[in-house]
Amino acid sequence: MKVRVLGILSLLVVIIVVTVSSVILTSASRELTQELQINRVAALNRFAQLASDAAEDNDTTQLQREMDRYSELYGEGILIRLQGRIIHSGGLSEDHPDVGNALNRASLNLSDTTLNPVRAFGTGGDTISRSFGTASQVLGEVVMEVNLDAARQKLRERWIAVVLAAVALGALLLLAAARITAWVLRPVHRLSRAVHELETTGKTGQLPEAGPPELRELSRSFTAMAGTVTDSMESQRRLIADTSHQLRNPVGALRLRIDLLQLELKSEPEKAAAAGVVAELERVEEMLDGVLKLATAEHRAFEGAARADQAEHQRHAVIDPFPILQGEVERAAPAARNAGSQLSLEGPAPGNQIACDPDELAHMVGELLTNAIKYAPGAHITVATLQTQGGTAVVISDDGPGLPAEQLAASTSRFWRAPQHSKIPGNGLGMTIVERLAQANRGRLVLEPHKPHGLTARLEFAKPEEDMHA
Repeated sequence: MKVRVLGILSLLVVIIVVTVSSVILTSASRELTQELQINRVAALNRFAQLASDAAEDNDTTQLQREMDRYSELYGEGILIRLQGRIIHSGGLSEDHPDVGNALNRASLNLSDTTLNPVRAFGTGGDTISRSFGTASQVLGEVVMEVNLDAARQKLRERWIAVVLAAVALGALLLLAAARITAWVLRPVHRLSRAVHELETTGKTGQLPEAGPPELRELSRSFTAMAGTVTDSMESQRRLIADTSHQLRNPVGALRLRIDLLQLELKSEPEKAAAAGVVAELERVEEMLDGVLKLATAEHRAFEGAARADQAEHQRHAVIDPFPILQGEVERAAPAARNAGSQLSLEGPAPGNQIACDPDELAHMVGELLTNAIKYAPGAHITVATLQTQGGTAVVISDDGPGLPAEQLAASTSRFWRAPQHSKIPGNGLGMTIVERLAQANRGRLVLEPHKPHGLTARLEFAKPEEDMHA
């Protein structure tokens, strides 16, 4: 944004500087032309008077002397046609096309005393002419050569001065534009970062009130709004966590009462009904446990995003994931055997290290293994680590039925369950928890089909050195 604004301002500065410079240089050219014209017309009139006097006296000696002196002083030629005679000085002759045209106009009593505008990088000279005589008779014509080199040199000097002044003015205006742009856009950049921080972490710091009055008011309004949003989100998280935690006590008391009630039941239908109530209680307990885990995972994800955004967080420990994977595979082995599944762990690969909290990695791998055993009974489940282009991935894959492509995107939504798995116990929070914990450790969860059939879950982590310097 700053580049675009500075580009527009720079274009305006260039237009202003060029326009002002052009006006100044045009005025300078006009001024030098008028000054030169006034001086040369005065000289032209003087020689016309001298020629008129010489015609009356019939003596051109004094006239020739004055003409020679003028040509020697100014380097400009003069040609006078007087009663059929040609008197000239400075090498000016009537063979010159301009001189011939000037003589013809003057013979018709048409004076031409206007000079063409002086150009800084032009060449050649100019001529002026007039006739002299009485009111009823033209006695002769005077043609004067005008050397424009001195005027051009003055104009070039002014050009250099104007160009230098224009460059200095342009640099000053560009510097002022850059300062003003930075002053105006600095609050906008802060606001943009604050919006990103609020989006990723759910909270943001107070924006400093700087810049134009409108942006200061916007900063105050955003800070107030962000505080309200942060408080609201935090209250919602606490409400969910506190409610889930507080519900454990009445649910536990209810389980105890049902257990005591079961001791008093005699008939099989009564015992079956009590068993159904216990199953529902277990489902509620599982749901509450999942909600608590999700609240914790989301809190960790928000904290991780805030730390990553502020670049002031304590770095995650760099660990070898293989021992953790080995422990989770051993822990899940009995459940896999009961489901008829085969668990295999590929050997450790050298150099496969990740920056992750060990307990949270164990939690994520445990959830993914539980899902694979639960929803792909009898499948072959493989756990491995592999190098990726950006770091290291922990991969859990199975050759079970998998999920259709349209269901993969929804599989990390809260409480989402595939329709074909509706009869399998679960709360639909496992994948959501794994995704949030991966975000908390600056990784990501990727779900994709396993060929020829099945599901692959990848926990991708950046290289530890990239994480350290992110």
